[in-house]
Amino acid sequence: MVRRILALLAVLLVTGCSATRFAYNNADVFLRWQAGRYLDVHGEQSEELDARIAAFLAWHRKNALPEYSRLAAQAAEKMARGLSQQDLVWGYDSVQAQLREAARAAGGEIAGLLDRMNAEQIEHLERRFAEDNRKFAKEHLSGTADERRGRRLKRNLERLEEWFGALSDVQVERVRQYSVRAPFTEEFRDLERRRLQAEFVAMLRVREASARLADWAWHWDRGRDPAHAAAARTHRMEFFRMLVDLDRTLSPAQRRAAEARLRELASEFGQLSRK
Repeated sequence: MVRRILALLAVLLVTGCSATRFAYNNADVFLRWQAGRYLDVHGEQSEELDARIAAFLAWHRKNALPEYSRLAAQAAEKMARGLSQQDLVWGYDSVQAQLREAARAAGGEIAGLLDRMNAEQIEHLERRFAEDNRKFAKEHLSGTADERRGRRLKRNLERLEEWFGALSDVQVERVRQYSVRAPFTEEFRDLERRRLQAEFVAMLRVREASARLADWAWHWDRGRDPAHAAAARTHRMEFFRMLVDLDRTLSPAQRRAAEARLRELASEFGQLSRK
């Protein structure tokens, strides 16, 4: 649940440069709504959840946003001169490090409240996880291989065009090649989601969140299946190769669009961190 909420916060922050400030300034409402789907809290527990969310966002504003700003500015410089695979590895590793730091901070903030959840509240959480799993299966595991590749192609084209603008036929074809070549990892992701959910619930049942959650959130992939790790690495490298190839075909306007968005994000993150 902690990583899911952090991932949603990350999406909220980068949905569009013009919306970043509004999104972050309303992140407390957004996180409270998301947490409320999983945590059936009322009265004093509800007030405590609000306080924990506020404390986490204060930490995030002070510690994470300056790093986001620095990374976005560095990424803009790399985009301006042309991307290499090493640049993409740097970007991936940097973002993962930030997510781990935030997951540990969020886990530390909410752990005490989680240790006081009763059996009914834990069962509510399990039902929400089951709903999420059904939704994930419907969106990512259903259909033939060709249908799944088609959905992957559509998702990636939409994301890339948000950054670069309309892609040329040559660029679309390169994205299509990636969609064909890259291995599917969704089955592994489904199994890992269920593993993490089971570990999280088990931790709550024995009331060990205060002692273990922060470290568990940092090392969330410690129990990952080696086959999953290998497939994810292959998938990631195929994606990076596609991006490097696309970078070589970018028009000046496409490169300026991506660079400008990164610089605007760097400025927004910096301003938000100083508020």
